Amino acid sequence: MGKRLGDLNQEQIKGPSLFGMITSPVEQFERIKSKPKIWVPMLLITLLFLIGTYFLSLSLDINELIGEEVPSGQVEIVKMVTLVTMVITGVLSPVVSVLISSAVLLAVAKIANSEVSFKQIFSMKTFIYLITAIGLFLNGLIRLLIGGNPEVYVTSLAGLLNSDSKILGVFEVFTIWATVLIAIGLNKVANLSKGVAVTIAIIFFLFQIGMAFIGSLFSGISGM
Repeated sequence: MGKRLGDLNQEQIKGPSLFGMITSPVEQFERIKSKPKIWVPMLLITLLFLIGTYFLSLSLDINELIGEEVPSGQVEIVKMVTLVTMVITGVLSPVVSVLISSAVLLAVAKIANSEVSFKQIFSMKTFIYLITAIGLFLNGLIRLLIGGNPEVYVTSLAGLLNSDSKILGVFEVFTIWATVLIAIGLNKVANLSKGVAVTIAIIFFLFQIGMAFIGSLFSGISGM
């Protein structure tokens, strides 16, 4: 009887709404804690990410990318390989990114004595990744319509200042939005204090800045 009552209560708990992350993220995180969802949201996010990647591929100047070293007879093959690679990246990026970041967040949460499960963290990061996917989709669409460097998000400081700086590119509306959601999610789903949750989110953001800085250094070396 108790087991049936527990099952009934579980059924009555509303599952998190993916697009509710935009309007009521706190409520969605509370639902994720009780009833984590993964696969359907991940499929929808992957589709959105794939479309955004396709938009970016259409706005990409392949000829400039491959340079003049490729024989004219192989240009079309190189173009096709480049586009296929971008599509594969669009399919795999959400799953790989969410998996790695979830593993890191789980390790940090366990160090902080949280009882959160991997499924809860993975579900939390999946829902947060919606914001990243929307950012890619919108920026891909904008670049397709107005042109410009598809590697620079219009919604970033780099786009605002018309700069190719990778570091300024990290200061981007959807990236900051997702960072804020990580702090809220760790507080609501993993039961971490607000101070600890905010600190972890900031460290994640600083890590992205560090990676952008390293990317800038390698770009400078390769361009020498």
